[in-house]
Amino acid sequence: MNIARRKFAIVFSLVFLSQFSFAQSGNGSSYLIYGLIGIGLLLLVFAVLTLADNLIQIEGQKMGVDSKKHDLGIFPNVTDMFSKKTPQFVNNGEGFKSFSKGFDIKLAGEATGEIKNVQTSRYALKPTDFIGMSPIPKVLVAAGDEVKAGDAIFFDKKRPNIIYTSPVSGEVVEVKRGAKRSIAEIIILADKEISFKEITAPDLATIDRDALKSFFLENGVWAMFNQRPFDIVADEEVVPRDIFISTFSTAPLALDNSIVIKGNEAAFQKGVDALGIMTDGSVHLGLDARGAAPVAGFASCTGVKKNYFSGKHPAGNVGIQIHNTAPIKGSDVVWTLDVQDVITIGKLFTEGKYDASRVIAVGGAQVTEPSIIRTYQGAHVGDLVAGNLSDNKNRIIAGDVLSGKQTTEEDFLGFGNTQISVIREGDDYEAFGWLLPIKPRPSISGTFPNFLYPNHKFEGETNTHGEKRAFVVSGQYESVLPMDIYPQHLMKAIMAGDFERMEGLGINELSEEDLAVCEFVCTSKMPLQSLLREGLDMMRADG
Repeated sequence: MNIARRKFAIVFSLVFLSQFSFAQSGNGSSYLIYGLIGIGLLLLVFAVLTLADNLIQIEGQKMGVDSKKHDLGIFPNVTDMFSKKTPQFVNNGEGFKSFSKGFDIKLAGEATGEIKNVQTSRYALKPTDFIGMSPIPKVLVAAGDEVKAGDAIFFDKKRPNIIYTSPVSGEVVEVKRGAKRSIAEIIILADKEISFKEITAPDLATIDRDALKSFFLENGVWAMFNQRPFDIVADEEVVPRDIFISTFSTAPLALDNSIVIKGNEAAFQKGVDALGIMTDGSVHLGLDARGAAPVAGFASCTGVKKNYFSGKHPAGNVGIQIHNTAPIKGSDVVWTLDVQDVITIGKLFTEGKYDASRVIAVGGAQVTEPSIIRTYQGAHVGDLVAGNLSDNKNRIIAGDVLSGKQTTEEDFLGFGNTQISVIREGDDYEAFGWLLPIKPRPSISGTFPNFLYPNHKFEGETNTHGEKRAFVVSGQYESVLPMDIYPQHLMKAIMAGDFERMEGLGINELSEEDLAVCEFVCTSKMPLQSLLREGLDMMRADG
């Protein structure tokens, strides 16, 4: 008899005995006394079982055992009892998790169709894309220099072993400076035909980790290794416990990676093989279980631990997947990578070149023809949206509307951007907008009966529909965040500068994108993402 059955057998027996006692009593007072005794015994047994269950959970955590994965405890998990059934395509040994928490923001202007090749004249590499880098890195080129894709452009003076390389070939036209003579961006006028630095890749069957690390450092791909905690470029002296790759995104208007992997299956597999050498643990692949079948290019990948995820946003966030498969504990360090970064790494071995080509989704209600574009890292935003915007009242966002950064047509895409979102600039005042449901908008509030139109796509705008107010406990964050943390308490610990509470409340597991949906639903209109970054920077500075 399993644990759940034993528990219910005990409860049933107690209830039966109490009812039997009731039946034997001959008067009302005896009935009442025996009833109270039965209830008391039931409560006592429940209290003892609950205490035992908590002690088992605590001991499991001390020993580093995942209580959810190994079903520790006496009581069954109610969420698991009513969760979505495992899809048939999930094989034995592969994980599956269905999230009930989350919130999908369905916006008009989703990019679909075939990939278009757009010739962009200028590209840029921006030191500001890399958290923690010194504001004035060592620049290795000057205006007028000719470079090839993969040539070194600059390195961080704090970490000189990590080289940052050119995404394209062409002429360096400007080393643009910002405040206090910091380096804002290195701009390259691209050749019509991109030429690549020749790279002789080692044999993955014989190479060891140290040699492979040196190869990655020399050829510019180390900047693609994102480290958690702190969400920074990985420390070259630390071996990650595990490496995580999410193969899908649930963010609004996100790029569909099934388009990206098509034709790049061999490069992706080779990249995964290389990553397996860089960790003492496993390479975890997060796959999309929301459809009828997984993407074949990802599902057929070997040498990885596969975990399937289903649910609303942020189910596709790698941070959510880490938390629900192999959480970061204590001094653990893990790496994360984007699908297209893995392909770039793989092409070092399959094609012998640093190929920083990127597939970008350009979408949003303000885009005349939402499209999927093939370009290179750091492409000029104006070239990507030229002649494709409906009017001048636009907010151009590099990334998704929840966690992206505002940009302009004169700017360049960031190092990790695979999406441009364009929505209406909400600079108008809506009288009594907080009181009257004048027009449909994405919201978790019951004021708008959005549940009646589950497939409706909204035309997003930048109005906040509210103002900053008291930061009160509401439970809103927990309702949309599928993580076992208390984000509101964490935010208050950051504001108070309480390092111990920050760590205890799970700050090391988080990145800004994980709290983006919490910021969206926040009644208090708190800047949760910037608060989290402030806390992460404090923790990193404190060592």
